[in-house]
Amino acid sequence: MEERRKFLTIYMCYQQFVYFYGMRLLKQFFNFYLNSSIHVALSVYALTYVTLLEFGFSYEKNVLCFVFYASITGYNFVKYFGVAKFHHRGLASWLKAIQIFSFFAFILMCYYGLQLSFFTLLGIAGFGVVTFLYAIPFLPKRFFLDQQNNLRSIGGLKIYLIGLVWMGVTVCLPVIENKYTVDTDVIITAIQRYLYVLVLMLPFEIRDLQYDSLKLSTVPQKIGIKGTKLMGMVLLVVFFLLEFFKDETHQIKIMVLLILSILTAVFLLWSSKKQSIYYASFWVEALPVFWLVLMLFFD
Repeated sequence: MEERRKFLTIYMCYQQFVYFYGMRLLKQFFNFYLNSSIHVALSVYALTYVTLLEFGFSYEKNVLCFVFYASITGYNFVKYFGVAKFHHRGLASWLKAIQIFSFFAFILMCYYGLQLSFFTLLGIAGFGVVTFLYAIPFLPKRFFLDQQNNLRSIGGLKIYLIGLVWMGVTVCLPVIENKYTVDTDVIITAIQRYLYVLVLMLPFEIRDLQYDSLKLSTVPQKIGIKGTKLMGMVLLVVFFLLEFFKDETHQIKIMVLLILSILTAVFLLWSSKKQSIYYASFWVEALPVFWLVLMLFFD
């Protein structure tokens, strides 16, 4: 009986040990997944895939893989350039791991980029320049509202630049690579994508309201949280209604957009300054993946 009691005690301690360190390891992995921009890269990948489906293009592995690895490289460059440039030797281990991961992502980005057409590469170069200038100081200080001296420091410009780059990468690049004629449907799709990305950015803007400098002139700083949510709802309505102006659409696409718009509106309305740490960075960022899942399910 005594031996059985000892065995049960040891077994329970072992279970607690496995649970504690297992959960800790899982949390570390999940945080690395978010902090290394894998999640946001999946979102960009998903929106690019949605474009392929919308226009009936074949599966473009080179385009999709390039977009995925370029997103990791670009986002990590923007997020960690200011942190890493002067403190290379003193970097935390997690940041060093992200740097190494980003280096391999950069190599794969170059590999898949070389498989793309010349005109696609020209488009990529343009969006790459915008990404570079978004993080690197390049203009006189009088153009900026703080000491960063980069595009992201210009008051009110941040979400519009992000929307522009996401629209270009997820709509323009697949269209260019497939040599598809730029018609009314392409233009409307680009506008829709731009509007949708703007709406996705609003929960992040609301979350960061308590941290952002007033000099940044973000949307919630200008018009308040209620005004920001109202703006997002109007953009979603326009995003949905634009589908009816396309030359080619069908009920399935309209139904998918309706479901997506309603779900996005719910996440926008629930967003607040004190939202969960993963609310925007995981759940809101996952909405483009959900869009792709709906497209594949109803295709």
